Amino acid sequence: MSAAAKSTLVEVFDRHEKDLLSTWMDLQLRSASSRRDLINDAELREQSSQFLRLVREAVTRGDIDNFESPAWAPVRELLTTISQSRARQGFTPSETATFVLSLKEPVFGRLGQELRGDAGALADEVWRATVLFDSLALITTEAHQKTRERLIAEQQREMLELSTPVVQLWDGVLGLPLIGTLDSARTQVVMENLLQRIVDTGARIAVIDITGVPTVDTLVAQHLLKTVAAARLMGADCIISGIRPQIAQTIVHLGLDLTTVATKATLADAFALALQRVGLGVSRVARG
Repeated sequence: MSAAAKSTLVEVFDRHEKDLLSTWMDLQLRSASSRRDLINDAELREQSSQFLRLVREAVTRGDIDNFESPAWAPVRELLTTISQSRARQGFTPSETATFVLSLKEPVFGRLGQELRGDAGALADEVWRATVLFDSLALITTEAHQKTRERLIAEQQREMLELSTPVVQLWDGVLGLPLIGTLDSARTQVVMENLLQRIVDTGARIAVIDITGVPTVDTLVAQHLLKTVAAARLMGADCIISGIRPQIAQTIVHLGLDLTTVATKATLADAFALALQRVGLGVSRVARG
């Protein structure tokens, strides 16, 4: 602790915490990047006060130059929590990092007062403070990025689920209209949704309509066959509808084997076949 104990930066945090907090809060509230639409003054003050207190405790324990030490664990945890919260609130990575970086000005000002007349010592302490704040700001950036990536992944999954609805066409018959590209991630969602609906409804037939799928290549065909196989394991047969002339030619050209699956050109034809398989039919009603 000897090196840290001699540091003026440590003394600044230890003896001037209240003054630093007051000046820092004024700077944050007056800053052009202040987001009062996303966070109120009371919450900002609470976060700032807690952060400054934990930093003071860490530096006074003698670990000012070792940010991976146990002494800094509470600081890292707090910054991660704040960054995750701000990412969900809509703060940008820059705005989140500015929370830490904006503390430089009051700290540098206090160092200048404490070390006036000693340019060499001031330069050393300013550099030490710069490394400290930059390292802590990187923690906020990384935590913010990871949170945004998780949010984006969750939103993408929700969109996939919304874009692959499984509807009940008739008692024992499900319909799954597909629109857009069918990739591995979407196939997984399709299978999960379809299998769950088969369990919920006890359906015997599932009509997979690919009218809205722009192209069918080897990969798309494999995904379709996986979905069909999974449904069969749950006791339901599948019918694929929407086989347009271009898609039929592509399937033949690629040598894809869809002969084990019932296919129809239109959803209406597939629905009629599905009704037939469950022992039902459609007939015209004579009008009087």
